[in-house]
Formats: sequence, C-alpha cells, structure tokens
Amino acid sequence: MKLNNITKVYGKGSLEVPVLHGIDLTVEDGEFIAIMGPSGSGKSTLMNIIGFLDYPTAGTYELNGEVISSAKESVLARLRNEHIGFVFQQFFMFPRDNALKNVASPLIYAGVSKRERTERAKQMLTKVGLEDRMKHLPSELSGGQKQRVAIARALVNNPSILLADEPTGALDSKTSAQIMKLFTQLNEEGKTVIIVTHEEEIAAYADRIITIKDGMITDDRKVVAS
Repeated sequence: MKLNNITKVYGKGSLEVPVLHGIDLTVEDGEFIAIMGPSGSGKSTLMNIIGFLDYPTAGTYELNGEVISSAKESVLARLRNEHIGFVFQQFFMFPRDNALKNVASPLIYAGVSKRERTERAKQMLTKVGLEDRMKHLPSELSGGQKQRVAIARALVNNPSILLADEPTGALDSKTSAQIMKLFTQLNEEGKTVIIVTHEEEIAAYADRIITIKDGMITDDRKVVAS
C-alpha cells in the first residue's frame, strides 16, 4: 500500500480540526509495523484510513497499484472484506453468541454457507489455541481469550493485512506478550501486520516503527534484531 500526502480534517470552517498533515507512507507485503504516538497524535485516524474506515480529506491512497482514496463506499466495503482484518482493544464481541458464532459472523456478510462458516471458524479458533473454548460465551472468557477470539474473527476471511488498534491495551503484561507472539507468528506466516500502540515494549515486536506526533510522521525506522 502507498499513501501520498494524506491529510485529514474534521469539521468545517471555524470548527475545522486538522488531524493528519501530509502523511507519506509505503507498506510492503509481509511487513510488521508498529505506529506509535501520544494520545491525539493521529495514529488511530491513520489506521482508520489505512483500513478503509475513513476517507482522507486530501492525498491519494493506493492498494496493489489501484487508487482507492476516492472510491465509493461499496467498493471500500468490498476491499475491507477481501483484504483487511481488524483487531480492536475492546474486543467487540456479541455477548449472547459463543466464540464460534462470533468468529463466524463476518462470513455471514460474505455470503458463505453455514456449514463452511462453522468449519472455517473452528479452524481459526484452533489456530489461536482456543479449540476448547468454542462454545463459551464472552462472559466465560478471560481478556486474553477474548482477544484471541477477536484475532480469529479477523483471520476468518483470510485477509492479507491485519490492523490492530491498541490490541493489548486492556490486557496484563503476561497476556500481552502472548498476544504479541501470536501476531509475530501470523506475520511469519505471511500476513502484513500493522499495530497502533503507545507502548514501546509492544512496538518492539515489530520490524519497523513509525512515530507520529501532531499528525505528522516524525520517525520511521527499522528495528534491529537483538
């Protein structure tokens, strides 16, 4: 993906709030990137634009050589479904559905049959180590288990890109390390992983760290393996 001179402004006239200022960013297939910055720096807004959840005010965004920054919402919805898997801090699970149904839910909108939805959801829950928790409701799962369900749900459409916004923000340090090792494994299997975080110890799992301050990229560096 390639972002060229991306800006984002919310509101109009005297109520305008500029959030991003001329962001240039290229992401290659298979990279593991951490986007860091203080609260209000624009990192989550950038994540939303990368994931087609928001439009840039100006600039161009290319995915696989196709300019999509001005595409219709129907096109963006299709691209999200085909290419992007989202993982958020708050899990966003359906409280009355068990883990299996939560993971299978994106496949309903993709028109996948019930039998295939169930099979693919089982495969993804097994992949994240929750084969013995498939029938459990969210209220019966720990925070780490809920996040694993969220990761399985993000993977069920086999996206090429995983976007995670503060995925360990609600977890203790031990569970955070387990979740980050899972992201590392997924990256090693070929997924492009982009994580938004304000924690240096979480960013250290990435191969590349991008720092944002006041809506601008102030640093973009490769992580040297120790």
